[in-house]
Parts: sequence; C-alpha cells; structure tokens
Amino acid sequence: MSTASLSTLALGDHYARAFPDLAIAWEAAEAPEPRLLVLNDRLAAELGLAPEWLRGQEGLRLLVGTGVPPEAKPVAQAYAGHQFGSYSPRLGDGRALLLGELTPADGRPRDLHLKGSGRTPFSRGGDGFAAVGPMLREHVVSEAMHALGIPTTRSLAVVATGRTVYREQALPGAVLARVASSHLRVGTFQYARATEDTDLLRRLADHAIALHHPHAAEAENPHLALFESVLDAQASLVAGWMLVGFIHGVMNTDNVTISGETIDYGPCAFLDAFDPSTVYSSIDHAGRYAYGNQPAIAEWNLARLAEALLPLIDDDQDKAIELAVDRLGAFRSRYNTAWLAGSRAKLGLPEGLDDTVTTALVNDLLVLLRDNRVDYTSFHRRLGEAARGDLERAREAVLDLAAVDEWLSRWTALAPDADAMDRVNPVYIPRNHLVEEALAAATEGDTAPFERLVAAVRDPYTERDGLDRYAEPAPGDFGAGYQTFCGT
Repeated sequence: MSTASLSTLALGDHYARAFPDLAIAWEAAEAPEPRLLVLNDRLAAELGLAPEWLRGQEGLRLLVGTGVPPEAKPVAQAYAGHQFGSYSPRLGDGRALLLGELTPADGRPRDLHLKGSGRTPFSRGGDGFAAVGPMLREHVVSEAMHALGIPTTRSLAVVATGRTVYREQALPGAVLARVASSHLRVGTFQYARATEDTDLLRRLADHAIALHHPHAAEAENPHLALFESVLDAQASLVAGWMLVGFIHGVMNTDNVTISGETIDYGPCAFLDAFDPSTVYSSIDHAGRYAYGNQPAIAEWNLARLAEALLPLIDDDQDKAIELAVDRLGAFRSRYNTAWLAGSRAKLGLPEGLDDTVTTALVNDLLVLLRDNRVDYTSFHRRLGEAARGDLERAREAVLDLAAVDEWLSRWTALAPDADAMDRVNPVYIPRNHLVEEALAAATEGDTAPFERLVAAVRDPYTERDGLDRYAEPAPGDFGAGYQTFCGT
C-alpha cells in the first residue's frame, strides 16, 4: 500500500530519540519555487511511497523537507572526520537533514535524508545549499552503481528549489532526497569517542550491530566482531569500485559507512583511459584519493574506526590495540580475495585456475592498458567479443600490437566464458563527458540528455540499439585536465 498523505506517512525518529548527543533538531530552509527535476519511481514504489503523490505539492514539500508528518523529528547529525588526513573534531550535516526512517514492506528501515536543505549548526562558513548539477550527478552515479551491483545510497529525487546558489558563478539551487540503510559513518564513531562518554559509544556500537551486522552480537567480543564486519564490508565495497573503474574522490572518514554502502558522491567519476594515478577531484591536489590509492586509504580509514572502538574492544588498552591491529591486518587479504574473484569474472576465467596464474594475467593486462592509455570499460567489454573469436576490436584499442597479441594468446588458451563476461562487464557507465554534457543541459533547463543517460546506465549490461554513443570512450580531446567538483 503506497503512502499518499503526509498525515499517514510513518516516518520514524529512532535515531533522533536514541542519540540526542549526536543529533540536533532542525528544519529545512524554505524552497521558494520547488520543481521536480527527477523522481526515482522504482525506488519510491519499493519504499511504499506513491510516485504520483510525490509529484504533487504535498510530496514536493516532503522532498525538500518543508513538509513532514506531525510526529517527525528532522535532525542534523553530528560526526567528526579525517579530511585529507587531517582530523576535524566537529563536522556534521552542514547542508543536510535526516528527516527520519521509513520502514517499507520488506521490514528493513531506510533513512530518508536530504542534501542542500539549508544551513544547520554544523554549516561553519557554508551556505547549506546545493546546486542542480552536483545533485543530479549523485542521482545518475548512484543509480549506475546500484545497477552495477555495488552497495550504495540511492537517490529518490532531485527537486529544483527556485533559489539561486552562488559558487564560482550563480547557479540554480536544488535539494537531493536520498535513502540509505543508515548514515552511520566512521566519523560518527570518532565523534562519539571524542566525547569520552563510553556509554554513548557503546550504545552507538550496539545500534550499528543491531542494524547492520546482527551476527556480531553472538560473538565472544561483539564490538571487535563489529569492527571485523565493517572491515569485510569495506573490503568488498572498494574492490567493487576498483573493478568498475569508479573513483570516489573524497574518501574522508566521514564518507565511510558502517553499512558498507557508497555514500556522498561529490567529485566522483569513472576511469576513461586506465591509469592508477588518475585523480579527477579539483580539491585532491596531492592525489591522496587517486584511483589506485583507494584500497590503501580504505585500510587507513578502518584504522581510525579501530581507534574509536578501542574502549569497547577491551578494558586493557594495550590488549585492545593488539586485537584491533590483528583484525586490521586481515584487510589486505580480504580485499585481494574480493578483487581477484571479480577480476577472474571480468576475464571469464575458469574456476579452479591457480591464483598466481590469474594474478599475473590480470596485472599484465592492467600494465598493458596503462601503457597504451586504453579505455578501461570498453576494452573489457570488447574482450567478450574476443572470447567468441573476434579479436580485432580488442586489438585495435592497443597501440602495442605485439604485446596485446601475446596477452590475448595466453588468455584465449584458457577458454574464457564470453557469456559470463558480458554479465559483469558493463556496456554503459556514466562516462564523464556524457555526465558533464547532461548536467550542463539540465542546469540550463533541458533535462532530456540527463534522462537518456539515466535510462542507459540503469541497464548497464544489455547492449541496445540507438545507444552507441553511450558505449563509446570519451573523445580524444576530453580527458586532459578534466576535473570534478564537490559542489559546496
């Protein structure tokens, strides 16, 4: 049964009630002229929200936060975080609000959360607003990640507010409404630890266990098991990013979820030509969050979570450190296991193939792609054709024919499974030049290119007539100096 009235919408306030020390009651700023830019009808239906109601005036008020059920208690959440390696003790939702928790028919609660809804007590020098372009970027990229099978927060809607937002230039403002299994972050635990209130830290950890990792409750040391569960989730998540060529761009600890979902799509992008040193974010001047650094940064961020959890792991700090370091030491092997399994699938390799053979084959391919500046996504898709006997499109993508022929000979001798490859190597991703084209048009009022792009990436593995340009690498003159921006 879909909800079609604010008065009947059940929007829980569990987090607001359970953690008043980690949340401040707040209200969204007024939106002068709200206008729906995009609505995720499928997601709305999953959440038990009637799409036709969300398109109406009452639904729009919910989506910008100015109309909530009478019992709702919107809050700005508190958290700390290491930003580019430097610790900030008080960050929090500077332009966001947690409206509350929805519980759809599947019984799994989801946060309903806004970005761009105005200043909060955590805003510092920011205006609390967001522009149309960055909010639409989060919509299309998060939908692509969901379609690729990578855990992610989801965009429910983007609503233009009718407010002008000032960045380098005047831009039309917007609010993003998104859902997540929670917005608990490593930074949330860092904030709780900094209060020196062990009871608060314990309640937060027990809440995270109950919500995301219930099996940890049965462990001999539940809070150590929580840490290990988050480690597993993040190892799998970042391996997924690497396998599809995704660059998050701002892997600060406040952007690392306890659930293992991708969150906060700011200066994110997908690889064009393969290069582990690729950085697109305009604020990542030292390349800390380059594509190839992401696994190591994930491990570093998890070490910060371990530090926050030490008082719960053991009363003896030295013992707690020993246990945490031991568990943290498993990250690399767990990441490598997930990455190698995914790489084996991308190359259609048979089960039982020795890991050393697989690793050598994959690493040699990546060197080949890097040295020849080959488009990462399209080359892997062309390998499906090569597995069926047509090698030419794969060969023509590489300048060094002798090297690619030698690699293809080794690979084809293993009888790769082309059908299996097509199930994991996408045809369509949110290619950077197409994203920029779509966002520029939408900012000027034309959402048609954006809608076509979303339609393409929602079904990434099925090649379709009329979508050739969505499968093609970026034009040769596009990539040089390309940058993405946070939008704050």
